[in-house]
Amino acid sequence: MANPKALIVIDVQNGFKHPSMPPSNNPACEANVKRLLNTWRQREWPIVLVRHDSKGAESVLRPGQAGNEFQSGIDGAKSLVVSKSVHSAFLGEPSLHRWLQEAALDEIVICGIQTNYCCETTARMGNNLGYAVDFVIDATRTFDLTDLEGNTVTAAELSRVTATNLNGEFARVLTTDQMLAEVAS
Repeated sequence: MANPKALIVIDVQNGFKHPSMPPSNNPACEANVKRLLNTWRQREWPIVLVRHDSKGAESVLRPGQAGNEFQSGIDGAKSLVVSKSVHSAFLGEPSLHRWLQEAALDEIVICGIQTNYCCETTARMGNNLGYAVDFVIDATRTFDLTDLEGNTVTAAELSRVTATNLNGEFARVLTTDQMLAEVAS
């Protein structure tokens, strides 16, 4: 890969392992994120770690508590850490968009937690800002939600719909194996 893509690792924090969290899909998410991180770190390519610093008084992601910390194996060599309190990594501090522009990077790879919230929002906004976006679906995970009628929408279904919504319009959706095979070629 002549001009490396920036790997954007979103909200892989201890709080998302908290027992209060609803059922989740894709137990391989974090292992796949680490596979991506290892490859980027070996090649010394740009890595952005994004941390959700919740402003909610009861949130497990509030700064100053264990849930706010990155999960084991996520922190390490990186180019930038972005702190955000909203869904898009592009609206955090320091400015991800400015940093990517200054580094002359126009391709990003998104992984992390939650598939249909912060990862999807960042992918959509990245596309709207003109970046070529790769969304590594099996390096993301999400949680069951309750719909307007009180029914459970499973995390697996939410992930499938996110992939469907993004692919071809806002991003190129692929698996960790596909991304790593592409990087190796």
